[in-house]
Order: sequence, then structure tokens, then C-alpha cells
Amino acid sequence: MPYFKKIIFLCFLSIVSQAAFALNADEFLPPNQAFKVSAKVVAADRVEISWDIAEGYYLYRNKMRFESKNQQIRLGDPGFPAGQTHHDENFGDVVIYRNILNVPLALTVENGASSLQLSVQYQGCADRGICYPPQKTTFDLKLPEPAANAKVDPVKQLLKGNQSLKLNLFEDELLPPDRAFEFFASVKDEHTLHINWHIAEGYYLYREKIQLELLNADGVKLGNYDIPRGAPKQDEAFGLVETFHNELDFDLPLIRSGTSAQPITLQAKYQGCADRGVCYPPMSKNIDLALPVALQPEVKEAVEPELSEQDQIVQSLHKDSFPITLLSFFGFGLLLSLTPCIFPMIPILSGIIVGHGNRITTGRAFLLSLSYVLASALTYTVFGVLAALFGSNLQTTFQQPWIIGLFSAVFVALSLSMFGFYHLELPKSLQVKLHNSSEIHRDGSLLGAAIMGALSSLIVGPCVAAPLAGALIYIGQTGDAVLGGSALFFLGLGMGVPLLLLGASAGKLLPKAGNWLNSTKAVFGVIMLAVAVWMLSRILPGNVIMMLWAILLIFPAIYLSAVDPLPEDSSGWRKLWKGLGLMMLAYGLLLLIGFSLGNSNPLKPLQGLGVSTAQAAEPGIVFERVASAALESRINQAAANHQPVMLDFYADWCISCKEMEAYTFADPQVKRALKGYALLQVDLTNNTDDDKALLARFNLIGPPAILFFGLDRQEKTAHRVIGYQDAETFIKSLQRSKL
Repeated sequence: MPYFKKIIFLCFLSIVSQAAFALNADEFLPPNQAFKVSAKVVAADRVEISWDIAEGYYLYRNKMRFESKNQQIRLGDPGFPAGQTHHDENFGDVVIYRNILNVPLALTVENGASSLQLSVQYQGCADRGICYPPQKTTFDLKLPEPAANAKVDPVKQLLKGNQSLKLNLFEDELLPPDRAFEFFASVKDEHTLHINWHIAEGYYLYREKIQLELLNADGVKLGNYDIPRGAPKQDEAFGLVETFHNELDFDLPLIRSGTSAQPITLQAKYQGCADRGVCYPPMSKNIDLALPVALQPEVKEAVEPELSEQDQIVQSLHKDSFPITLLSFFGFGLLLSLTPCIFPMIPILSGIIVGHGNRITTGRAFLLSLSYVLASALTYTVFGVLAALFGSNLQTTFQQPWIIGLFSAVFVALSLSMFGFYHLELPKSLQVKLHNSSEIHRDGSLLGAAIMGALSSLIVGPCVAAPLAGALIYIGQTGDAVLGGSALFFLGLGMGVPLLLLGASAGKLLPKAGNWLNSTKAVFGVIMLAVAVWMLSRILPGNVIMMLWAILLIFPAIYLSAVDPLPEDSSGWRKLWKGLGLMMLAYGLLLLIGFSLGNSNPLKPLQGLGVSTAQAAEPGIVFERVASAALESRINQAAANHQPVMLDFYADWCISCKEMEAYTFADPQVKRALKGYALLQVDLTNNTDDDKALLARFNLIGPPAILFFGLDRQEKTAHRVIGYQDAETFIKSLQRSKL
């Protein structure tokens, strides 16, 4: 009795729903328009049923039925894509489909059947609460003729040899590529595609050979996606790889710039083999898909990938107003002025100011500093714009050995003038011409400061950092040299603020006359020599530089009376200088001993001796140097070994690179955090054509830059590290890259 009551209730429900539909027929689409169904043959053993579902309507998955009217053709299980979970008042929690639905259906064809009569039943509803009665459609489909199997003549094969017979028999048994690896794609929702492979028994697909791309898809691109992990396999051709058997499916996120419906084409490239050892050539298949209307822009933005710091700066250049952009870059410059790349400019400018002796005033010192900073910022801007427009980092170009040597010689010449060996000034004839323009210009000091500022901006600094990289990328992308160049100029001004403060205070702090002035000039002469040695360390061997540092410490120590006895009535200042001289002499001698031991690190002159080795700090991490040609294969090898990759861009002339090496990478916590990574490094010191091409490939300006690659071999662009980071900050960057 309860069974008959249930049937009566369902019949009543059907009658009521049909009556409701009839009463509101003018408000709802007819079922054949609400759910446009079609069927097509995609292979000799597979058909695909598709629905174009109108906006505001949906289909039930559990109400779909497929039936073959041909006894010679059996249907396999339908390949339903993932749908949406919906709570239905009548049926409870069900899976529904909206917009576009494609259902592949496998066929088993017997006795050479050439046509299929397919019955399709489905049921759907409108969002406004009206459900349609079950719909039923029959399709008459003509099947393609199966490929004729090549017949083997045993006699001929025996004449050709048993081995030939064996190979041909095996070849005849192999499935065609489309049957061995059947690829399907469908639209899951407006921002997601779902793809899957049906892999025949006895066949497998390579994970590493899967490549996906969108064609004819204006305003639509693939987001970051993860291919599931496969089974590890040692392959004779490709080494350690991952493979898939039976089935592979996953989602592809889409990033859309528009909201309207549009067609796209998904291209899949893949390769697989049969277990018996026969491999197929690389395959490619294109599938046309129809994207429905997208969600509102705020929903779309939620699925966009995270941007790296320099990409965020590029985006702000596109969006922010002109004054806000300039103010932001001035602030970036202030932050960069605290980096080690700017420190060498301080003794350079100080030496220029001190070189004027008792003629210097506060106003004059400030004008010298302003001339130095403006020339540095202008040169920085002009060459930065040219570098962005023409794709060449001119600061890198100025790291040639002969240029470094020439500029170091300039500093040696300046230092010798500080010691009083000669006086640097313009020719008298030129001084007379400049005298008429202004009293300040009578010795060409502003011009000299400007020249030194311009050269310093190219050879000494600044460091590559996210703001600089962002501005240069923006100029390169848009060609907007006005906005990009203005941003670079204000960046340079911000970096010059400490130098301007130095100039404003120098006139008050420096002594006006007497022996103090000579002593001050001698101190800055030594500092100038230190800058020359520091620059030469980019191009000379480490042990030679160690010897130069020893000389630079020992000779000034002699002048500070390090080896002379002090009179009994010596002042406290004299004793202080002698103590400083003794320290310099002692450390200089240690450097000479280290040089004789073959060491090259001035901070560890006795490294290699028993006592020193026991107390030495733990060495930093060791990178594997790779050339640009071998980089791709090394990343693939690391992924096969289940290792993420950290790729470091380094150069001997890069100050921040040396600082990262000495402090960040030597930190024990950093080394522990990097366990399990494949640590690769590209050396850009020589700035070869391959180096330039590699920088262009990753859209980098220069070192330092650190890139991370996941197990999918894709770079995590949002987590790039551009510029120097201390150990604590770098560990946080590592943690973010693992998310």
C-alpha cells in the first residue's frame, strides 16, 4: 500500500507542476529553449551529449538517463563533470548544472554497427521555482568506420624473419592515440574549466609532458593550476618521471578581464606510452568551449593571482595620480638610502667637500652636495629610461674591468691630493671664464661634484630593488618615459637626502684652519683609497685585495705613531690616536699573514689555522652554478626529485649580492629553512649575451634577484625577492613561497 501511495503522490506532483507551467507559460521558456540539447560523435567509440542551459535555469544530474536502442552497441558510464551542490525542496541535496554541460559517453560497438539510436532523458527547473516534467529526446547518429586492421601474412612475415613478425603483430595490437589517451574538457563555471584524460588499460601518460594553452581567447588567460602527482617511474628516455594510468582530471582556473560570454579554444599537448615499451609521439588536441557570462568584477578579482612587489609597483604606476606616484617614489628613495649601495657615496662626497679646506662654508657645502645629488639623479633617470626602452642595463655595462680600474684610479688621484702631493684645479684659462658667471664657480667645484655624482650613479650605486625594477618594467611595457623617468628622478632625490644633510652640516662640523684641517684631509684621503680598493675587489682576485687592505691599514698606522714611543706629557688625544694606530697595524699584519696562507676573506684572515677553524663561523649555503642553457633541464631534474628550486641571480660587482651571501645565507635559521631546496645560482658578473637573454626571459633588471619554482616547474612570480633582505625577512619570504 505505501508503494501505491508514493506513485500517486509523484503523479500528483507531476500534474501540479505541469499545471503550474501551463498557467505561467508566458513567463518561462519552453523546455527545448531552456535546455538546448545536442549530440555528436567524437570517435568511433565515443559520443558527447551537450546542453546549452539558459540563464536562470538548471539541470539535475541524477535525472539524466542514456539508453542505446541498438542491441549491437552498449553504453559505458557517462563522464559527468563536477557540478554545483543544490538543496532541493523535493529531492534534498542534489548536483545541478548551469550554462554549459558536456557529457562524454563511451560506446562498445559489436558486429560492425554503423549507426546509433541514442535516447536521452533529463529534467530541469527554473530558479523562480517552476520545474519542468522529464524531457526525452532521441538522436540518430552515424558512427565512423573503425580503422581497418592491417592483415598479417604469416608466410611473408616468416620470410622476413621472426623478429619482424613479432614487431608487426605488436604494432597491430596498439590502440590509436585518440583511443589510448582520450582527452575531454568542459566548462565547470564561468571561471573554471574541468579537463580529464581517459587512459586505456596498459597505457600511461607523462605528467611532465602535459602543456595547456588557451587559443583565440581575448581577455582570458589560464591562472595558476596544479597537476596532481603521478606515480614515479624510472624512464629510459627521460630519467625519473611521474606517470598516470586509467584516469587524470583536474580544474583549470581562468582569469577574465571581461564579463560577457565568449568562445575559447583549449589546446592540450601531451605524450604517453604503452606498458609494453612502445611510446607515442607528442599529441595535440584542441577543444572549443563556450564561456558563460562572468561574475561581477569584484568576484573576478578574488581569483586573480597574487602580485610580486615590483608588479604591484607597476600596477600603481598605471593607476595612481602623477603627484602621488612622485611622492611614493621619493619615499622609496628614502628607504633605499639606508641600503649599503649608497654608503660608498658618502666618503666620495665628503672628500669633495673636505678638499676645499678652509674655504668651505655651510652654503657652499650644501650646493656641492646638491650638485652631486642632482647630477646623480638625472644620470640615473636618463640611463634608466634608456635601459627600459632598449632593454639594456647600462649600469651593468659600466661594470667592465677597464671602467672599474679607471674610476678606481680617479679615487687614488683624489686621495693623493688630500695628502698634499698636488692640488687639483681647472686650467687657469677656464677658471677665468667661470669667474665671470659666479664666485661659486671660480674653481669649477660644482662641475666637478656633478661629474662625480653622474659617475657614481652608474658605477657605485644604486642597488637593484623592487621600486627600481617596477619603474623600469613600467617604462619598458608602456613606453611612458615621462612618468617613468619622473619616478626615477624622485627616487634618486630620495636616495640623495642623507647626502644633502651631510652637505648642510659639513660647513659647521669641519675645522676652518690649522693642523686639524690637514689631519681631516688625510683621514678622507685614506677613505678615498678604501673606496678604490673596494671597487677593485669586483675585478681582482681575493688574495690581492686582501694584501691591498693590509697595506691600507699598515701605512696610516705608521703615520699615527703606532711604532713610535709616546712622550710622557702626551695628551689624551695623542694616546687615543696611537691606540687606533696599533689596532690598525695589528689587523694589517694579520691580513698579511692571511695573504701568505692563501686566504681571500679579509674578515677571516687566519681561516685554515687550527684555532681559527675551530672558532670560525659556520659557512654559508653552497649554490650550484648553472648556465642559462642548462637551467631548464636542472629545474626539471629537481622537480623529478620532488625538490622545489631557489634560483639566485648573482654578480661579483653586486653589493647587495655580497651582503646576502655574508649575512643572510650564512644565518643558521635560513640554512635550515632551505633544506630540501635545489639551490641554483646564475653568475651575471661577465654580463654576456646569454646573461642578458636570461634576464630578459624573466623580466629582470639585474641582480640581486631570487626566484622560486614549485614542483610543477612553474615560477611563483608573486614571491620573487628583488634586492637585499636580512635573514628574518628572507625566512618570511620563504614561508610565503611555500603556501
